[in-house]
Amino acid sequence: MSYLELKNVKKSFGAINALQGVDFQIGAGEAVGLMGDNGAGKSTLVKIIAGNVQPTSGQIFVDGQDTVFASPLDARKLGIEIVYQDLALCDNLTAAANVFLGRELQAGFGQFHKLSHAAMNRRAAELFGELKSETRPHDLVERMSGGQRQAVALARTRLSDPKLVLLDEPTAAISVRQVAEVLARIAQLRDTGHAVILVSHRMGDVFEVCDRVAVLRRGHKIADKPIGDTSPEEVTGLITGALEEA
Repeated sequence: MSYLELKNVKKSFGAINALQGVDFQIGAGEAVGLMGDNGAGKSTLVKIIAGNVQPTSGQIFVDGQDTVFASPLDARKLGIEIVYQDLALCDNLTAAANVFLGRELQAGFGQFHKLSHAAMNRRAAELFGELKSETRPHDLVERMSGGQRQAVALARTRLSDPKLVLLDEPTAAISVRQVAEVLARIAQLRDTGHAVILVSHRMGDVFEVCDRVAVLRRGHKIADKPIGDTSPEEVTGLITGALEEA
């Protein structure tokens, strides 16, 4: 059974139909690449799954249960985490502080509590180790490379041990070496049983780490195929409109 399933999801913003009856599903341990040109509906679909936007109509099922996300907190409670393209990190804080931002650990008793920096540093170090990242809990984010910043953002999603991780253009503005590091972490998430949705314009990234690729065009899902049954050329044709359907 799929962990997440969307049925006939539509979203309109006034006269603009951003999504027009999209079906989508993903299971545990599966990575799906979500591709399409600008304005295809990718961002709207991701925001609906993350609870930031409510669909105009359609159904969302999580573990087979009909579900309504009134807010991102509802999605998070059901195991859905998202890493946006800008990462939403605080440059003046350490890696550990960013991982626990808004979910800080506290120690004390009664009315007397203080932040448990030692515990947060230990847990952050464990998460970086699981991601095979050399990032250290005490490192300041403002001094980090793009790949290290991605590691911090991914560690933050793993804090709650999510079932589904949404990644919005994670390799858009980093070096070739850092791209390899991020893709390895995405593969590691998939291989440890997490469902992963990768939104990307980079064809090579999708074909390297994803099991399937879904293509949106003008609010319609026009293809959803196993990576082994398609090619970069076919996907490019679907995105641009040179091919009407797969």
